[in-house]
Amino acid sequence: MCAQFHWNPETYLEEIRAEIPRYDELQRAAVNAIPFAPDRVLELGMGTGETTRVLLDAYPDAWVIGLDSSPEMVFKLRQEYDGVQLARMEDPLPDGPWDLVISVLSVHHLKDDAKRNLFRRVREQSRALVIGDVVKADPQITVIEPGFDFPDTVEELAEWCDGEITWTGDDLAVVRAVYD
Repeated sequence: MCAQFHWNPETYLEEIRAEIPRYDELQRAAVNAIPFAPDRVLELGMGTGETTRVLLDAYPDAWVIGLDSSPEMVFKLRQEYDGVQLARMEDPLPDGPWDLVISVLSVHHLKDDAKRNLFRRVREQSRALVIGDVVKADPQITVIEPGFDFPDTVEELAEWCDGEITWTGDDLAVVRAVYD
């Protein structure tokens, strides 16, 4: 995925929707994959807060803490949400337990070992995990930027997090894992 717009909160949504035509469908599919009404939610790679908005529309009583590695995104998000922290997915997770950890269009930025490590850490602190992301597919519709994007097959993601595939669309997919 083109990196030039990822850190600009003012243009992110317009450009991501142009680059990933099924972006809004992916957001809905990820929230639809949530296996139960969560109370405590940790969002990894909060970006512009789109996933949180869709999640809170479906589960208005949920309490969401979000992490993002972009200072610009965090600054902008803190104008809307109190629970936003500047952190990378590779950093220690905020203290759980979490009912749900959710990540949309973020995990593909991690290399395989970092993904497996993240999934292990999530499993230790969460009842469920939902990932909506770009995956390796034929055809590959989303432009993959070498050195920045590291997608895997949806089957690999599901295996690594002990989850199941709940939705696929072109080179996008949602995986859900329930740990309780």
